[in-house]
Amino acid sequence: MSLLDPLKRQLRSVIEWDEDKENRLFHRWSQNGDEIKNASKLIVGPAEGCIFVYEGKIAAIFDKEGVFDIKTSNIPFITTLKKFMQFFESEHKTEFYFYKKSVITDQKWGTVSTIKYLDPFYDFPIELMAFGNYSFRIRDAERFFVNFVGEREFYLVDEFRMTLNSRLIQPMSDFFAESKFSYIDIDSKREEIAKRLREKLNGEFLRFGFELEDFRIEGTDFDEATKERIGKIADTQAEIYAAKRAGVSFEKLKRLQAMQDAANNEAGAAGVFMGANVGNSLSSSFGSDNGEKRDDVVSRLKKLKELYELNLIEREEFLAKKAEILKEI
Repeated sequence: MSLLDPLKRQLRSVIEWDEDKENRLFHRWSQNGDEIKNASKLIVGPAEGCIFVYEGKIAAIFDKEGVFDIKTSNIPFITTLKKFMQFFESEHKTEFYFYKKSVITDQKWGTVSTIKYLDPFYDFPIELMAFGNYSFRIRDAERFFVNFVGEREFYLVDEFRMTLNSRLIQPMSDFFAESKFSYIDIDSKREEIAKRLREKLNGEFLRFGFELEDFRIEGTDFDEATKERIGKIADTQAEIYAAKRAGVSFEKLKRLQAMQDAANNEAGAAGVFMGANVGNSLSSSFGSDNGEKRDDVVSRLKKLKELYELNLIEREEFLAKKAEILKEI
């Protein structure tokens, strides 16, 4: 380091944000103990603000653009020639933090874990996942500085996005639990939900010094268990409608479907029962003995009872067929 470097720092006369601004929300101008020259100029550009920190505490906030004179009356200019031997390192530290006042747009958000709540229509727990984008701006620079920046050299937009995403789940879970939006409402009322969510989230986030200018939901999804349950309900509703159109009761339709499925499945109860009937007829044709006939009757009665317990036949049908089989003994 050159002997003149500290002297150059001591002679700083213009203070402005001249570093990369693309991804920075906050930028600390003084990085190496720079001390401010008497009558220095502070330049605050459009859509910028500046926080002056003296000895670790916020001393002033410049929230309007312009050129400001920094004089000894409001900035301690302590260093003297005696400090030359100490490389002008003053014990009185001053720092300037520039920040963006403009709206930061098109920031992506997504739930890092599922939002769990009780569906008010279906009355069972569901797990929602969502994603979208938002725009925000710093509304209270001092609060934002205290809550997020501290004494860091800079604070990035990307860092803020990660912090916001981690804080979304709890207020969003509370919102869905209170608002009574069902699974069937989410897509059709996405804009309304986004608007109400923005209002709720701003209530949470203003105390940290920023507000959401815009909040959008681009897509949603649900856990597989929820989709499977909803699918079964939808299938049942479709069958009820089909039965009504066919002029039969839903229960009758289900019995007919079950009997048809059983008939097509040789391993099903109805298939076995039909096989027993065929076996009985064959046994009679070929003159089987009485013991075999009794065994066959018992088997057929068991299968008949199984059909009845599965609600595949009515009670009247069960009793009539039972009496018919018993006559063969």
